[in-house]
Amino acid sequence: MSVPVTAKQEVAQLLTQLPDDATLEDIQYHLYVLEKIQRGRVDMAAGRSYTSEQARERLARWLPH
Repeated sequence: MSVPVTAKQEVAQLLTQLPDDATLEDIQYHLYVLEKIQRGRVDMAAGRSYTSEQARERLARWLPH
């Protein structure tokens, strides 16, 4: 299948990948995860993300040593 372009196409592709006995809760969860991934990609493209090393350094300030 081609790469989805619209939100409707992404949902349609997601539904084809889920098992036939998927519940509405399963579908909602997968939509939630898909949305979070998309938001993360947008944030990365806009420079609103950290490398693993930067995240470790920031967390080190909060976590006990």
